[in-house]
Amino acid sequence: MKKLLVLLAVILVAGPGSFAQKNNNRAAIDAAADKLEPQTIAWRRDFHEHPELGNHETRTAKIIADHLRSLGIEVREGVGKTGVVGILRGGLPGPVIGLRADMDALPIVERTPVPFASKVKSTYNGQEVGVMHACGHDAHVAILMSTATVLAGMKKDLKGTVKFIFQPAEEGPPTGEEGGAALMIKEGVLDDPKVEVMFGLHMAAAVESGKIRYRSGGEMAASDWFTIKVHGKGSHGSQPWAGIDPVVVSAQIIEGLQTIVSRQTELTKNAAVISVCVIQGGVRANIIPEEVQMTGTIRTLDTAMQREIHERMRRTVIKIAESAGATAEIAIDNKTLITYNDPVLVQRTLPSLQNTAGTGNVQVMDAMTGAEDFSFFGAKVPSFFFFLGGMKPGQDPHTTAPHHTADFYLDESGFKLGVRAFCNLVWDYSGSR
Repeated sequence: MKKLLVLLAVILVAGPGSFAQKNNNRAAIDAAADKLEPQTIAWRRDFHEHPELGNHETRTAKIIADHLRSLGIEVREGVGKTGVVGILRGGLPGPVIGLRADMDALPIVERTPVPFASKVKSTYNGQEVGVMHACGHDAHVAILMSTATVLAGMKKDLKGTVKFIFQPAEEGPPTGEEGGAALMIKEGVLDDPKVEVMFGLHMAAAVESGKIRYRSGGEMAASDWFTIKVHGKGSHGSQPWAGIDPVVVSAQIIEGLQTIVSRQTELTKNAAVISVCVIQGGVRANIIPEEVQMTGTIRTLDTAMQREIHERMRRTVIKIAESAGATAEIAIDNKTLITYNDPVLVQRTLPSLQNTAGTGNVQVMDAMTGAEDFSFFGAKVPSFFFFLGGMKPGQDPHTTAPHHTADFYLDESGFKLGVRAFCNLVWDYSGSR
């Protein structure tokens, strides 16, 4: 951190343009990204047509590993189950920089009318499902593969080392399994050699191609998943007084949870969301069941607020149940952390993105209540995670299909900007040392 603070002071004195001006290879990077664009798109379409769920990305991983080896890059496979790590050691001394792309798809039946649409079927948590890249991970992989191609061709003049981290299970591993960024970190992905900083990007379907969005500090929310079980007393549907109805108690708990955000949380500080997304109980219209189970998600952008909401939820669930003569229990599972962009690193490297995309095309975004397990990298080393436009220019973002839906679609013209952004971030950061 001391090194970053000293460098920030130098940047502020020298002026915002000085950092990116150290890069004398910008034209070569641009030309290489342009030349690779057809291949980047071809890779993306192939991965899109052959998606794989988290912890099962074996085909994807093999294609990545084979390509990295063809570039002369050291390859480590099976990191975090199916993850691939490529290590490119430059010809000159310098920092170790991590670049990350996630590989997994989602259990969704695709509806987009493209010739490379997925027809893949699989099993997810015991259910037969369609499989679709409905969040842009196929593009992330293709962009990072092209980035590796460009940087490997400039290896002799590269200062330091680049770790290309292709991560499984960003959307979460199958029930009962470990996975994602947390497992890769546990298995040493940030060590040997030790990563100094991390960069990551994510496609944004409602942002025009050619544009970049970012936020310093807390950018995306922590995601906690909860399970609530309400225990009552069964009875005939015609005689509710003879039992304790867990369905009614569950309804009261849902209402109570909503007042935590609307009436008990100081939302002027940061946003928060509590959503009950699944409720299960009962098997017949005239039988009051003994138990109801609810599951849902909590999104917070502040760790203190996160702790407070958890405590309020526990109290609300237990006390409402007790007031009706029922009992209840709640379990909260911390899925992802707050995705935090290190302010010093953002200040230091923002000129690189501005020189790559054009200052007017790099804009500050509002914080998002969506979550990303890139957050685990940011908890270990200074990190910068930004969004890359994937919408056709001129299209109304309000008519764009959201991420995680069957109609999700990306305009491919912005992929080469992602390649240029990654390459220039590496070159500019390492060159400023």
